[in-house]
Amino acid sequence: MKLVHPGWRSLRSQRLGRPSLKGWHVLDLTLCTELSTTIQDGGVSEALSNWHTHSLPTSGSSGHSRRPEKDFVALNREGVKSGLVTAKEHYQYRATHDRRRAAPARRGSHVPVPPRIPRDTTFGISTRPSTPICELLEHKYAQHWLEEQQAKERALEERQLNMPKLGRIQETRTTLLRKSRPMPESTPLWKLPRFQQVGPALDTFRDPYARKKAFSAHFSDSVAQTGQLGQAP
Repeated sequence: MKLVHPGWRSLRSQRLGRPSLKGWHVLDLTLCTELSTTIQDGGVSEALSNWHTHSLPTSGSSGHSRRPEKDFVALNREGVKSGLVTAKEHYQYRATHDRRRAAPARRGSHVPVPPRIPRDTTFGISTRPSTPICELLEHKYAQHWLEEQQAKERALEERQLNMPKLGRIQETRTTLLRKSRPMPESTPLWKLPRFQQVGPALDTFRDPYARKKAFSAHFSDSVAQTGQLGQAP
């Protein structure tokens, strides 16, 4: 029997030309290299023959009797009433005086009993009903949907037909004026009253036709001329 430990190789010098040793020879066959168990519980026979149950702790047990916490607020208040000001004085007062908080009132000492559940109760999600394969193969769901849509369209058409039709409203002067927008009137230039009814002093054209012909010729030749209005400078 050999005890292998990789960290012990450096403790022993290796021989020249020999393979390195992987462990040490155990001198005593009774040597135990593991932890020994000191608990004697009786083994499997005792586990099968006895039932070790833990009893519920009572209200007066030592595990639940806990000393209440120190009431620092009350100690500081009493220290201020005694005339203490500095933090060192308050620290000494809290060290020499002890005041605990009141223990919370218990609602009841009885242990809550879990509700009784019937034996035939099944926990979990209920199984949904099986899918009708025949309706899936015959596309019954699509047919039902089309029938519902057609029924909705027919009901909408009947509702529109039964709606009362309003007659044409006769147009009045007020409605026409609201729709039409009057054109803005151009304000004429101001003139002296004595020049308002005076006609032109010269009229060099023989007739209106000659005047129109002269202006059209002037407009056609204005492309080759210069100036802002097409006249020669």
